[in-house]
Amino acid sequence: MASDAPASGSLADRVSQPEKTEAVGENGQSDGAVPQQGGSDLQEPEYTVEVKLSDLQDDPNNPLFSVKNFEDLGLDPRILQGLSAMNFRKPSKIQERALPLLMGNPAKNLVGQSQSGTGKTAAFVLNVLSRLDLSNEQLQKTPQALILAPTRELARQIVGVIQVMGQFLDGLNIGTAVPADSNARPTRLEASVVVGTPGTVMDMIKKRIMVPAKLKVIVLDEADNMLDQQGLGDQCIRVKALLPRDIQVVLFSATFPAHVHQYASKFAPNANELTLQHEELTVEGIKQLYLDCENEEHKYKTLVNLYGLLTVGSSIIFVKTRASAVEIEKRMVAEGHTVASLTGGIEGSQRDSIIDKFRAGEAKVLITTNVLARGIDVSTVSMVINYDIPEVYQQGNRQRQADFQTYLHRIGRTGRFGRVGVSISFVSNREEWEMLTQIQSYFNTDIQRIDTNDWDEVEDIIKKTIKNTRAQSNFGR
Repeated sequence: MASDAPASGSLADRVSQPEKTEAVGENGQSDGAVPQQGGSDLQEPEYTVEVKLSDLQDDPNNPLFSVKNFEDLGLDPRILQGLSAMNFRKPSKIQERALPLLMGNPAKNLVGQSQSGTGKTAAFVLNVLSRLDLSNEQLQKTPQALILAPTRELARQIVGVIQVMGQFLDGLNIGTAVPADSNARPTRLEASVVVGTPGTVMDMIKKRIMVPAKLKVIVLDEADNMLDQQGLGDQCIRVKALLPRDIQVVLFSATFPAHVHQYASKFAPNANELTLQHEELTVEGIKQLYLDCENEEHKYKTLVNLYGLLTVGSSIIFVKTRASAVEIEKRMVAEGHTVASLTGGIEGSQRDSIIDKFRAGEAKVLITTNVLARGIDVSTVSMVINYDIPEVYQQGNRQRQADFQTYLHRIGRTGRFGRVGVSISFVSNREEWEMLTQIQSYFNTDIQRIDTNDWDEVEDIIKKTIKNTRAQSNFGR
């Protein structure tokens, strides 16, 4: 096995001098933790969910405090049928704790945080489906639940989950409100559940295409990103101002930085809370590695050398800018490798086509920016490459700062819901090494170095990890 990460001094002797880096191209991001498999054989991390209960504290003997079976929730049998079709046999830990709080009557707000791939999307979709009244044709065409996501990819993914989970519910209509390639929009959005992005939803409400008067619940998926990201936060506030005052507000995310959490508490007042400390958030089951690279060109050659391993399952390569994604795709395709790239600069329908091909396995390697860092769940993804270490761009700050939340969300694209995965970060200069060190310190974890001089050993380490039923390292402890 390769040796553990050396001290920063010894690495600094090997890496090249810092090079000028180009400015970030985009900050678009996305989420939702949508497991495609459930089951009693899941090997879940043994973390503890801290629960702040404003309603159940009064009755500590409440039988719903810890739900062990979906049947205990009194769900509509047709929804249970949908869960069965998704191969969900029993609730995950976050579902076990969140569902009783979400589904109580009268409805209460919830701020929920749990690591990627643990079933958050299924939790809020169950609540949404359970609150719908589909008893007549008019109600079936009336928006009763609104789910907001930061990107069209995540919105489409959530729609897919609702379609499967609600497939046995007669009269369920699902509407989407995402940016369109053309001006083709309905004059009236007739759906019981609407999934969309904040700007488009706000536009549809203002134009009376969507009538919000009967909405019972609003969900913000990847809420920290939604409330913090420039533009989206303002849009979410404006959307909420157009909705009924007594609406149930549900916020879900894998991460909630302190300043966003304070804001979330105001957006969802008097909410029950499910929270994890950030030290516990590093995703278990993901073997975290890094490779030393001499410079940007060596990074690319290293990526090409890894290509055979990238296609064992599916892989996502995260880069800093749209230009980098396009350039790497162009070079790899010219050398005969099959890859695809997806960035925020691509038109909506083309983006849909690319992600659909990736899900279907027609393209096994996807190069992307942070637009796919959050929530996209493709069950075959076994490896994530941080071609560029994610960083926070602070004007005037000379020291480069790692973006901890984005790192966590990126590596969370693999190792979903109890499966195993590998993340590999490329380090090509002293500043990137320092950012990786910041990440290790923040999550209290070790990221193992593997030596690119011995590719047989590199392949051996990665293949063994992917084949293991679980990664052996105990991250985040």
